[in-house]
Amino acid sequence: MSPRQPEGEPLPGAGELPAQVRATSSGTEEETLRERPFSVYLHVPYCRVRCGYCDFNTYTNLAMGGGASASDYVDTLAVELRLARAAMDRTGLPGRAARTVFVGGGTPTMLPAGDLARMLTLVRETWGLVAGAEVTTEANPETVDERYLAALAQAGFTRVSFGMQSSVPHVLRTLDRAHTPERVLQVVAWARGVGLETSLDLIYGTPGESLEDWRRSLDAAVEIGPDHLSAYALVIEEGTRMWAQVSRGELPLPTDDDEAAKYELADAVLGRAGYEWYEISNWARPGHACLHNQAYWRDWDWWGAGPGAHSHLGDVRLWNIKHPVAWAGQVAAGRLPVAGHEAVDAPARELERVMLGIRMREGLELSSLARPGEETTPSGTPRRLVPVVGQFVAQGLLDGAAAMAGRAVLTLRGRLMADTVTRALTD
Repeated sequence: MSPRQPEGEPLPGAGELPAQVRATSSGTEEETLRERPFSVYLHVPYCRVRCGYCDFNTYTNLAMGGGASASDYVDTLAVELRLARAAMDRTGLPGRAARTVFVGGGTPTMLPAGDLARMLTLVRETWGLVAGAEVTTEANPETVDERYLAALAQAGFTRVSFGMQSSVPHVLRTLDRAHTPERVLQVVAWARGVGLETSLDLIYGTPGESLEDWRRSLDAAVEIGPDHLSAYALVIEEGTRMWAQVSRGELPLPTDDDEAAKYELADAVLGRAGYEWYEISNWARPGHACLHNQAYWRDWDWWGAGPGAHSHLGDVRLWNIKHPVAWAGQVAAGRLPVAGHEAVDAPARELERVMLGIRMREGLELSSLARPGEETTPSGTPRRLVPVVGQFVAQGLLDGAAAMAGRAVLTLRGRLMADTVTRALTD
């Protein structure tokens, strides 16, 4: 099973982009649009094995046919990118070179390195890349070797994000991961040797994972020494194989308290090792925060290509047809493979701005929460929020010194209750 798509409206006309793509939170002037940063996401839907916890849009059949097989995937993607750029031009969106490119999945490295190199060439030809652009691909440790990684670096990739998840064999088995703990150390060394920055993805809260198991994984990741680390709490989605195992009583359901303790341990271990948190689930050595991640949290524009990929242009969200064969059929017919879109209204955009901004290390300017004509304190805090901010400081959810200076910055405890803080600040 893969995640349900949101409901939305079809594109107007014969696949034209809606006029609202030109609207931004800062205005609609040409200069503003040209200065609005732009990123590209490319989705590769193939996996060797579908992990029991996975609800992403992934498929283990690499020979689907109809332009959706792994062997001709990049050919179909090339047509989609041409259609996307033509639609943007017709809508009057200014051409902008991509500041970041992220190839995700699935497992992008199920494709040959030459295919990923060609995908990056397509982005250059379609939109261009800014000088020093950040270019990342996800990879499973067992799908690459030194030669493959060297080919990525030569093609212009700058980062690789490996799905480590855990260093404990029984946890890896529960997650259906195919690699050994030792393989992660090897691939990071290879990537570093060819000049690629490295990131490791970790998962905590796997059924049967003890706190000591999680500590072992954190210690192993620190010893490997990547530039960047992400740590995500496992969410067992309804419809996945792991959900069925939990429902049958074969696996225990993770508890909130267990996951909170593991998050606090991650922050302590990574902090002592020199990694700084810059977003709730992400830590990096100074100067190595992922710019593409920040594109999502800082409300950049981006185009997502491939089956099920999502795009964000101005006030519009768009999402592609999910199944690769249906996606490829739409592209072959010369139509953008967009399943639906929605124009986000001002209240929803404001909620999203606060929800994403509060996740960042620098937090939010409290003055940005003021309503027109609302009275504020000398630091810029809206008077109506003074009791709320004071309560959160007293409860240890917001940093007191930052609040005095007019900023809402989450404490460690506050990061665990970010949704509560968001709701209170936007009421």
